[in-house]
Amino acid sequence: MRYTDVAIIGGGLAGSTAAAMLGRAGIPAVLIDPHPVYPPELRCEKIGGEQLDLLRKTGLAEPTLRATTLDGEVWEARFGYVVAKKPSDQHGIMYDTLVNTVRAQIPPGVETIFAKASAIASSGERQKIELSNGDEISARLVVLANGLNIGLRHTLGIQRKVISQCHSVTLGFDIEPAGHTAFAFPALTYWPKSARARMAYLSLFPIGGKMRGNLMVYRDMTDPWFQQFKQAPEATLRAMMPGLARMTGGFKVSGPVKIRPADLCVTEGHLQPGIVLVGDAFATSCPAAGTGTTKVFTDVGRLCNVYIPAWLSTDGMDAQKISQFYDDPEKVDCEARCRAKAYHLRSLSTDHGLPWRAQRWARFMVRLAQGARHAIRKRLLAGSNGPQRSAGSAGQPQHGKLA
Repeated sequence: MRYTDVAIIGGGLAGSTAAAMLGRAGIPAVLIDPHPVYPPELRCEKIGGEQLDLLRKTGLAEPTLRATTLDGEVWEARFGYVVAKKPSDQHGIMYDTLVNTVRAQIPPGVETIFAKASAIASSGERQKIELSNGDEISARLVVLANGLNIGLRHTLGIQRKVISQCHSVTLGFDIEPAGHTAFAFPALTYWPKSARARMAYLSLFPIGGKMRGNLMVYRDMTDPWFQQFKQAPEATLRAMMPGLARMTGGFKVSGPVKIRPADLCVTEGHLQPGIVLVGDAFATSCPAAGTGTTKVFTDVGRLCNVYIPAWLSTDGMDAQKISQFYDDPEKVDCEARCRAKAYHLRSLSTDHGLPWRAQRWARFMVRLAQGARHAIRKRLLAGSNGPQRSAGSAGQPQHGKLA
């Protein structure tokens, strides 16, 4: 029997971040995951915006961001035209690289056990974990960060409820120029022309020396369109976005096309003594909405910075303690915002009703105006260097393929 204060089950982004934070704080912990090196998986492939602020609160930002590729500027396009060129803080990174980079920051004092947790016996004092390698661990607190793996949770009476089946589907692939040396844009977000495309957007962004593509769609997995995409991705992209070639010129999809459907799920029966769920283990998010990493860093940041130190300072680990985390205002607000964004983006992308069509046009005009403002500001800052040719000048959309 091994004894520790905190046992973390699952070594993805949530579990590895928790292990690194607790280890840096000097809190005895073990991380349980079957993979010595986290394998490739189509999940989060870029972080930016508020996610960077949340990452900084974990104390792990500097080494993590060194492993990413910053795009610096993103072009936004619709109807085959660039409507804005905006400064961007998007950092591209493959999910396995992200997880392994965070794992590298786990201090030596945190032991990593390469096995699966096969059973948990919980109580208000200590929790007993049985591992697939025959070992046993006694911990005051178990952090379940094992994502979509539901078997262990079912043995505890914790149930997952699907509230939106196949809410969105992500397609991930590499894309490279064909017939020319490089794309004109640092990064590109292409919005669909109409709801008939059943598409949220196409995002092209750099990771290392490659351009990565994430296409977010709303289709049932039985749709033959997915097979068409795998067989002829270039032709399928051109048919879905007729104006795309104005931005990209000739292009080729290289490497395998990975497809990941995402259900929106919530958890029931999770309030139990000695066990706390974080990240996807508690509630899933929509990749199209780009909120998965927001949820992970919010959950783990609040849990490790606020609640675990307070819980360990007093005896016991009853359900009343655990409820403090689930009721945390920042966590509750984050869950609500992420879920609302998922539903709103799907309706905005697929609904044919007049209010949603009006919203799509309003967003287009807002982006056009933003592009004009950025272009004017860029010209003013350029000063004596002369006028800069920029998309959105004088409030007009500009042809996407620039000399």
